[in-house]
Amino acid sequence: MNEQTPIEDLISGAAQDAGGWLGSLAVAQLATSADGTIVRWNRAAQELLGYTPPQIVGRHIADLLHPGADRSLGRALWETAVTGRGVMGTVTAWHQDGHPLELEIWASPVPGRRHGASAVLVFAADAHAARRIRGSSAVWDGLFSRSPVGIAILDTQLRFLQVNPALEAMNGLSESSHVGRRLAQVLPEVNAEDMEDAMRLVLATGEPMLDRRRTGRTPADPVHDRVWSCSYVRVEDPGGRPIGVIASLLDITEQQHDHVEAEAGRRRLALLSEASVRIGASLELERTAQELADLAVPQLADAATVDVLDTLARGDEPGLGLAGGVALRRLGKAPLTGSAVIGILAPLGRTLTFPAAAPYTQPLAARRPFLIAHLDEQVIASAARHTNRPAQLLPVGVHSFMMVPLIARDLVLGVATFYRTSPVGPFGPDDVTLAGELAARAAISIDNARLYHREHETAVILQRSMLPQHITPPPGIEVAHRYLPASDVNEIGGDWYDVLHLPGGKAALLIGDVMGHGIAAAAVMGRLSASVRALARLDLAPEDLMHQLEATLDDLAEPMIATFLYAVVDPETGRCRITRAGHPPPVAVEPDGTVHLLDLPPGTPLGVGGTAFTTTDLTLAPGSILVLYTDGLVEARGSDIDERLGELTRLLTEPQRSLDHLCDSLITHLVPASADDDIALLVARIGTDPHTPPPPPQAGA
Repeated sequence: MNEQTPIEDLISGAAQDAGGWLGSLAVAQLATSADGTIVRWNRAAQELLGYTPPQIVGRHIADLLHPGADRSLGRALWETAVTGRGVMGTVTAWHQDGHPLELEIWASPVPGRRHGASAVLVFAADAHAARRIRGSSAVWDGLFSRSPVGIAILDTQLRFLQVNPALEAMNGLSESSHVGRRLAQVLPEVNAEDMEDAMRLVLATGEPMLDRRRTGRTPADPVHDRVWSCSYVRVEDPGGRPIGVIASLLDITEQQHDHVEAEAGRRRLALLSEASVRIGASLELERTAQELADLAVPQLADAATVDVLDTLARGDEPGLGLAGGVALRRLGKAPLTGSAVIGILAPLGRTLTFPAAAPYTQPLAARRPFLIAHLDEQVIASAARHTNRPAQLLPVGVHSFMMVPLIARDLVLGVATFYRTSPVGPFGPDDVTLAGELAARAAISIDNARLYHREHETAVILQRSMLPQHITPPPGIEVAHRYLPASDVNEIGGDWYDVLHLPGGKAALLIGDVMGHGIAAAAVMGRLSASVRALARLDLAPEDLMHQLEATLDDLAEPMIATFLYAVVDPETGRCRITRAGHPPPVAVEPDGTVHLLDLPPGTPLGVGGTAFTTTDLTLAPGSILVLYTDGLVEARGSDIDERLGELTRLLTEPQRSLDHLCDSLITHLVPASADDDIALLVARIGTDPHTPPPPPQAGA
């Protein structure tokens, strides 16, 4: 036996690489002759007991025992030499520095060349360290064999050395099918390359890696995808060299499924919340339809179209039914560009006609969603005789398709269609439910737009029918007038104006504004307008006429309030009698260009009650202009009313070519593109300005 041979040569390479207990325990090696004389003492023995080889070789092994210890060791060693049997046990040895040290020894005879004479090879180790390692090994063995977590030990070449029963069950393969092979060889249907890259990084850096996801299928469940959470830790020898990797795996498929479902539910709620804010923000059919399409892509589908009954798009009622087929106008489409699917589908604004038997009418007729989870040639064959577009969808990757009717207040208004091309899977029941929720919100908004436009048009017709169609002022008075309804965002109001003939060549100039909007305001305006016409013929004093109008409002079932201004003018004398009932003050423009607001008692609006109205008498120079208007002309959000009135008077100081030009100029400069309220404007020139030449004669006069 060569004394220079290191102990590592006596340890199997596999045990050393695997990090077994022998690789972690310092073991001293010595040899004795048959009579117990020490003949060999290696470096580990010197490190363990402190004696150098010259100090110990040639001495009897019993000299190493601590005083008072059992001296049977020498006899046991001699017996091993004689009988050829091994011996193991625990003894207390004497360290070179004088302290006792408990040792575990393993002794084995080495037969000599002569019969009956033997040498003895002895291994010794710190008993405390040995017991600790054996305890750790027992804990590890128990954990390894009984843990529900899959555990694998791999060498530095990432070949399996050992797997526990839990991992055998996860992978559906025995331990023998793993040992000596790499992950990619054992489980080809998982993301093995990614996992091995992670383990190599752990071997290189020594940093543990936690919760790396492994996905795929194993022989334990070859028809379903599974998800595992994997963690990797580097194993090192006592010198800190990497000797392998311990991998732990936990099957989290169910947790992952629950997480995905929860995340999908959160996204659905977020989408519905966004739909509540965005869809129906305006009362426009086209905008509402496009908002639905934009919301659905890409969160629900890869492409979407929204088609509304053509009768609705034209502003008519939905119709009686679908027995004769259906005509739909495409009002929404997403994405607008950059999609092969969208390029195939009909463009925005196109009217599509389908007979009653066409598949496209099925969701409308049945009033329920129509789902084709897996679109293929067999499925689209039934639609081929009506249109070739479904057949064009397959080559561009459409694999799933659903249609959801737009229904509100028991009326079928149209249909939303959704297409999926991405590899996330087909539309499922949850997608149908979500699409139905979006479609329901859009349908309510579309129907609200329909009802609004119907009421709006009714109010406009009523309003315009009650405004004077042709105003013929008495001689000596020139008038111009404008009526501007509110924008589509707001409903029609109750503004009106009129010019009435009175006895004696006089005229009544009147303007009013019923507070409120819609048909009710327009109807009250018409009632007041008719009452004024009837009362004016009686030539009542202005304040008496106001009280009669107040009584008219008192007769209404619902209380209403109106502002009103009534001016009686005499073009011969320029005398004016003006009464205000909470209405904005009129503006007078004198012939020399001087402009001023008439300082008149404001009064209170009609309908308030208990107010004594005051009439103011004044005289205007011949050719003066009187400007009457409703508050929509001078009131604007974020602007001070005094500043707006100042702007009105400033505009009136500019030279004007005619009263019509004056009206247009005021509207252009004072009214934004989208008016918040109705505007009525009445401009009258009282008498004739002597400095103004008469207008040129009309052709043919």
